[in-house]
Amino acid sequence: MDTNPLLRKAQADNVLERAALQLQQLLKEACAELHPFPSFPNAFFTNAVECDPGPAADPDRGCVVVCEDGELYELEIGIDHEAVELTGSWDPVTARKETRKKLDLHPRDYVIYAYNGLVAVTELLLERASEREGAR
Repeated sequence: MDTNPLLRKAQADNVLERAALQLQQLLKEACAELHPFPSFPNAFFTNAVECDPGPAADPDRGCVVVCEDGELYELEIGIDHEAVELTGSWDPVTARKETRKKLDLHPRDYVIYAYNGLVAVTELLLERASEREGAR
């Protein structure tokens, strides 16, 4: 039997790419159902759900979230020093800086974060459905 290692790798890459595309579609559908979309904990301006992959996370990447559009972003929360200087006051809302950076991930990484985002969004959908049932 003649095997070509490059062919095998190409097949594996195709499988991974298809999985990433399918997860992307499922994540978008789930996010579209989650209304209202929840605020990110301790955020003032950002609606997002964390996609925490645990030990599979890239240590060089910050907090990865999925937003209402079903896309993955790196969320950075900090202080807007320019706003503090401009206003001359330390108002917590004015000084707050929340930045989302859209991620362009390799399918291998996308699968990990998207799956965890899908699990988190699904859990929220199930919680809300349970609350609606309990309210009846």
